[in-house]
Amino acid sequence: MASTLTKPARPSAEPPAVRRRTRVLALPEARWALAALVLFLIGLPLDLLGAPAWTWGPLFAATYLTGGWEPAWEGLKALKDKTLDVDLLMVVAALGAAAIGQVLDGALLIVIFATSGALEAVATARTADSVRGLLDLAPATATRLLDDGAEETVATADLMVGDVVVIRPGERIGADGRVLEGVSEVDQATITGEPLPVVKETGDEVFAGTLNGTGALRVEVERDPSDSVIARIVRMVEEASETKAPTQLFIEKVEQRYSLGMVAATLAVFFVPLAFGAGQTDALLRAMTFMIVASPCAVVLATMPPLLSALANAGRHGVLVKSAVVMERLGQVDAVALDKTGTLTEGTPRVTDVRPVPGGRDTDEGRLLALAAAAEHPSEHPLARAIVLAAHARGHRLLPAEDFSSTPGIGVTATVAGDTVEVGAPARLLCGAEDARTARAAAVAASLAVELEADGHTAVLIKVNGMPVGVLGIADRLRPDAAATVAALTGLTGTAPTLLTGDNPRAAARLAADVGITDVRAGLLPQDKVAAVQERERAGSRVLVIGDGVNDAPALAAAHTGIAMGRAGSDLALETADAVIVRDELATVPTVVALSRRARGLVVQNLVIAGACITGLVLWDLVGTLPLPLGVLGHEGSTVLVGLNGLRLLREAAWQRAAATAASTAGTASTGTASTGSGS
Repeated sequence: MASTLTKPARPSAEPPAVRRRTRVLALPEARWALAALVLFLIGLPLDLLGAPAWTWGPLFAATYLTGGWEPAWEGLKALKDKTLDVDLLMVVAALGAAAIGQVLDGALLIVIFATSGALEAVATARTADSVRGLLDLAPATATRLLDDGAEETVATADLMVGDVVVIRPGERIGADGRVLEGVSEVDQATITGEPLPVVKETGDEVFAGTLNGTGALRVEVERDPSDSVIARIVRMVEEASETKAPTQLFIEKVEQRYSLGMVAATLAVFFVPLAFGAGQTDALLRAMTFMIVASPCAVVLATMPPLLSALANAGRHGVLVKSAVVMERLGQVDAVALDKTGTLTEGTPRVTDVRPVPGGRDTDEGRLLALAAAAEHPSEHPLARAIVLAAHARGHRLLPAEDFSSTPGIGVTATVAGDTVEVGAPARLLCGAEDARTARAAAVAASLAVELEADGHTAVLIKVNGMPVGVLGIADRLRPDAAATVAALTGLTGTAPTLLTGDNPRAAARLAADVGITDVRAGLLPQDKVAAVQERERAGSRVLVIGDGVNDAPALAAAHTGIAMGRAGSDLALETADAVIVRDELATVPTVVALSRRARGLVVQNLVIAGACITGLVLWDLVGTLPLPLGVLGHEGSTVLVGLNGLRLLREAAWQRAAATAASTAGTASTGTASTGSGS
């Protein structure tokens, strides 16, 4: 349980790490986009109200300049590398619109592109912030033990393999290594996701960035600080963040072909009529009309409103989806991998069983729990807090404890109402029985402990005056909606989710059985989770990973789509994930997947509408004579039509229908599983 004779300082007393967060307006893209938006909003009412052109003309010109110079410059640099950037094409289209009097349309196009670029820059900067901030988990300095027994404080970056460092109670471990001396309990949830501290003694491995409990350790450094598990997590997140998804690569290819085709077609529309004797003004007007009606505005708007509407609707229901691209990708997933602690479970240990030893002096469950809670009350161990919380929840009054002491990895001892009460690990306390009666009670208690541990619980033994009297079972509590969520995700994707956890196999297997998961992978480090995700990806699956801890961040980044639990999620997980469940309502995951699929269906509808309108207007302009006002009306009309169609997903009914779809697939999955089981 806890570990020293004196009451330790709370780990929370250590100074908090400074969070490195880039301010939005510190990014030049954001400043230019804001300037363009302000100028546009000032000029817009003047234009609509019929004010003289000299009042709004300079404002729109400034909008073009502030919002368009950067994409134009980047596009020109791309041209130098023989690549035609679609952003440059849009700037040219905006200038072409202005050249034929459509100044407002061109300015709006510029504002949209500038804002999109700013949002992308902010997202990139925030992810980089969170990755850099992860390094704050490892302390800046460590206490190195010299050959003569003296100690010196050195920077953790200067530690070398073979150095011996001293880890005092409440300190973070500065490097990956192995314990040479001492016993303590280490909170390594940041690495493995285990909800409870793990006893570390001579020969055990420890990781940089994990938090030491109340014992003292001497650790031999086994890895260079630059190659620690924490450092490898940082590298994996950075590498995964830089990897382009296949969809992104496909879009880039389409952009290149479309851009080249539109430029060639516009030039042809201008020069071919000239070759056959048409007037220069008529040819230019036809070419500008072609550029406007062939502009992909309607196609762009065909995609964004459904996705943004779904995004806003999900946000109202506690799911923060970070971009429209993510909303689209959520609907593509066909495999799911879930973390255990803090995701399927609440992440807090709770007493689940109270097992008295038959024939003992204390067989009343309430008295056993009250005695254990009284002895544990001075301790700060998570198991102790769970026992005390359970006693309070059942209305037990805790008697005062005297002569409290604790030993790392063993447990606590205290005097309660004149009785000596010991609470701790069965393997350590069930040894050295002095008489036959105590030996029989110890054997029964050991059997109870084995039974609880086989079921995935942590067993805690209670002894009164040296006699084993009962065993407590403690486990992390399953979220109420976990089983329904697993069933719904199984129905939506067609395959049962995989459980990826750093916890022990017994606890993982017990929980998986409770929620209906058969593919269980336990005892995983962060790199193991990434390997499991990449294995599924290589097999052709689009994997959705759901997690909450720093140890889940690399897998969240490597997956097709990642979702983080918001309340208890680490900063890195929240920043790395593509979406965040703000209120930790796990059941919203299948609903948002169903909503994404509905949005993708509307995108297809809109693309058909936009494509038909653009094709019709372009053919009219090429074959006949399309009046410019009619061309603008047709172009803008199709844009408005697809926009309104996409906004349907803003309604509350859209979320309810998505929830109903997820629920119906859960029922189908459960029925299919039952049918399979009955036939086997």
